[in-house]
Amino acid sequence: MALHKLLVDDFSDETFSLMAIHCTIEDYRVAYLLNQYLNINLIRKTQDLDFKYIAASYSIYEWEDKKQLMTWNLVSNVCKKEEDSLTSTGSLFKAQNKIVRIHNLIPEYKKVNYLLKIDNDGNFINEKTLIHKIQEIPQIAAVYSIEVSRLKTKDNLIFN
Repeated sequence: MALHKLLVDDFSDETFSLMAIHCTIEDYRVAYLLNQYLNINLIRKTQDLDFKYIAASYSIYEWEDKKQLMTWNLVSNVCKKEEDSLTSTGSLFKAQNKIVRIHNLIPEYKKVNYLLKIDNDGNFINEKTLIHKIQEIPQIAAVYSIEVSRLKTKDNLIFN
C-alpha cells in the first residue's frame, strides 16, 4: 500500500508586500501622512491587534482598495506597557516600582516602528516607486522592503 504525504508548506506563497517604516511620530500622524503622500485612505480599526493574552496590543489602520482589489494595513510594531516590578519582601517599606516592557509584533525587526502590509492577491505592486514616495515624507527616517519568506513570525501578520 502506497503512503501519500501532503506537505502544507508548499502552499505558503506570500500574496502581500511588507515594508518597514522607521520614525518617531505617533501612529495617527503616520497614517495621515501616508494618506496624503500615497493618495490612500487608511482608517483606524475599532479594535487594536492583541497578542499573547492581552500582554501587548498594537494599533492598526486599514484601507480596502476596491478598484485594484488590495488591502492596505499600517500596524505598529512596538508596544510599550507599564508593569509592576517584582520586589523582595524583606524590606520595611513597600516600594511600588514600575518598569516599562517593550513588546514587538515582529521580533526580528525590533528597531522598526511601523509595518505597512499590502495584500495584493497576486496583483503587481511597484515597491520601488512606493518606497520612493514614502521617503519623500520628511518625518520618516527610513523605509525599506522586508522579504516575507525569511520571517519566522509571519503568522503575526494575519490580521483577519
